[in-house]
Amino acid sequence: MDATPPAPPLDAVRHGLRFAFGTLTVLPVGPPPRWDRRTARAGMLCAPVAGCVVGLCAAGAGWVLWLLGFGPFLTALGTVVVPVLLSRALHLDGLADVADGLGSGRPAEGALAVMKRSDIGPFGVVALLLTLLAQLGALTELYGAGQRYGLAAAVLCGLVSRTALTLGCRARVPAARPDGLGALVAGSVPQPAAYGAALTTALLATVLAGPVGGCAAVLGLAAAEVLLARCRRRLGGVTGDVLGALAETAGTAALLVATLGTG
Repeated sequence: MDATPPAPPLDAVRHGLRFAFGTLTVLPVGPPPRWDRRTARAGMLCAPVAGCVVGLCAAGAGWVLWLLGFGPFLTALGTVVVPVLLSRALHLDGLADVADGLGSGRPAEGALAVMKRSDIGPFGVVALLLTLLAQLGALTELYGAGQRYGLAAAVLCGLVSRTALTLGCRARVPAARPDGLGALVAGSVPQPAAYGAALTTALLATVLAGPVGGCAAVLGLAAAEVLLARCRRRLGGVTGDVLGALAETAGTAALLVATLGTG
């Protein structure tokens, strides 16, 4: 049990925001004053906030490119690049590692060893290409249907992708390794709070992009849950790489569903 005295509510929120932004983005917020389970819990609860800010930055880049006269493809490309830069490509790296680990066909210990390697194998390369192409294609279609569709989708993607992290860190989801970031955050978020964050995200997505936005959020999170179930069976739990893969899966699925609202 964590014997660290609980922080006052406002301090807990502030520490959680610094944990979320410090671990999930390159934005200069400084390290959290404490690196423990309570701060990790608050940080993972604040992950959707960090995702929303990343999505707003991506939408801002898309808005500027649109104003400068760039077409849907190049505007979409700029929108895709911004989250990659703001996250240090951390989630894409996790996606590639998980694809290599699961694709190796090895038992849990062997698959985890594959995921720890610094190189990227063929499964990882294919996963990265398909994911980035799907994001680029979806945003190109959305911007082609109108600027507002592309901008809303950029925010939606950031919000949904990081909410998948909150769900992935809920109680009873174990860590696959005893060390690393995954071990610190795994199981740290109470289930009611995690599901509450998911519901809040779905409601915000509905306000942002209408019923299609709500459906995109729900189906994006559902896609991440399918991957999470697979990783729990194969790997025994979550790692930092698995969490990154969950974020990319949720965000990409949400973008693909959002294209259905442009007809």
